[in-house]
Amino acid sequence: MERVRIGSNYLKQPTWKVFLGVPLIYFPIITTTPFVLLGVLLVKTHLKWIGGMNIRSYWDFVPAWATHRYQYDNQITYSTGAAWYNLRACRFYWIFNCKLYCPLSVALFRYAAYLVMVVENWWCPFDHDQKQEYSEGVIDKSYWHLHTIEREKLHPEDLSNPIWNEDAGQDETEKKE
Repeated sequence: MERVRIGSNYLKQPTWKVFLGVPLIYFPIITTTPFVLLGVLLVKTHLKWIGGMNIRSYWDFVPAWATHRYQYDNQITYSTGAAWYNLRACRFYWIFNCKLYCPLSVALFRYAAYLVMVVENWWCPFDHDQKQEYSEGVIDKSYWHLHTIEREKLHPEDLSNPIWNEDAGQDETEKKE
């Protein structure tokens, strides 16, 4: 896969463009977070109401605070030469971005994606070229595996995919035991 190119171009950007561009990372989070939270609540409720168990928690996606390499006392700050800025603004910026924004927002979107993968594996156990990417939302059996008539209609690869069939790969003697 080709890398996204940022570092090779960043220093070539005019200061005004960088200055105006930095706040743009916050607007999508501010505007989408309420909708993502609502979506997470609805999807998780859906999964619980149809019998879902062992659904991972949002906090499973948030890195432990102790795993951060830098703490308040040894954080890397952007130096402007102004002592008041370095002591106050950079510290606030670091705490907000590195301790809250980055881990919590990435975790929220990863958690929402995880829940959607679980729903997808439950209702749509049909293979396509990206389906292996849904393995983070692995389930025991899909809706279609629970009903004999529908199960018989599944393509052999969909029937035996371990992402949505925990019995995949077992021979018939193991299944009967």
